[in-house]
Amino acid sequence: MTTTTATTVATTARPLDTVLGGGRLPLRYVLLETKRQLRNVRAMVFTFAVPVVMLLVFGAAYGSQQDPTTHLQYLVVTTLQMASYGAMMAALSQAFAIVNERSLGWNRQLRVTPLSGWAFLVSKVVAAMAFAAMSIAVTVVVAVLALHASLDAGHWAAAAFGIWCGVVPFALIAVLIGQFAKPAFAQPLFMVVFMGLAILGGLWVPLSIMPAWMADVAHLLPSYWLNRIGQMGAGATGTSGMLEPALVLTGWAVALGAVIVWRYRRDAARQ
Repeated sequence: MTTTTATTVATTARPLDTVLGGGRLPLRYVLLETKRQLRNVRAMVFTFAVPVVMLLVFGAAYGSQQDPTTHLQYLVVTTLQMASYGAMMAALSQAFAIVNERSLGWNRQLRVTPLSGWAFLVSKVVAAMAFAAMSIAVTVVVAVLALHASLDAGHWAAAAFGIWCGVVPFALIAVLIGQFAKPAFAQPLFMVVFMGLAILGGLWVPLSIMPAWMADVAHLLPSYWLNRIGQMGAGATGTSGMLEPALVLTGWAVALGAVIVWRYRRDAARQ
């Protein structure tokens, strides 16, 4: 996000309390956040273009072969990996906006408004989920229309919905990075977190071809469970269905949310 964009948001013509909805879930603020993401060229490239290109390359290479682990078509497995990757990127890209907001003093202005810590948190998450929904939809549509991925509509819907709901912890990770990182270190920190989650979580390379220890590490990461909830929604082999990944991702969301609200209130008390 550029300085100009952040300044535009901060100097919007409406009174700040009106934009923030008087303490309720501020829908205008959510819309501002979503529009700002859509104007971020870097986020658009990594959220939409990269997953689609990787899907076209790797999905076409595997074709209709079946994955022995999930018993899904390889093309479907790749689609879910790329949808998870794009959704995760959509959520994590919020970090840069929050870092810039802090550096410009926008967060200090928010703390003197009726916007509560929970409203701030929910606004960021909702904006990230709106952006992620677009990425998931584009990836699935390309898989179905361009590559003719074989899966019935019900399973596509369940998989996409599961991934979309699973984005919440990543939006919270972005908020956490934004709250703690200084502008000079935001990008390196973001890349370490993003690459670690993508590679170790099995979004770029199937865990079946990785060393056993990497598969063990993957089970500790939310990115693995994001991909897993999509697979289970698509009808992959498993006994727990979507319940286990949903519970793990919920646990991540609760823990991260608690830290973020604590940090927000702590900063507000310092003002």
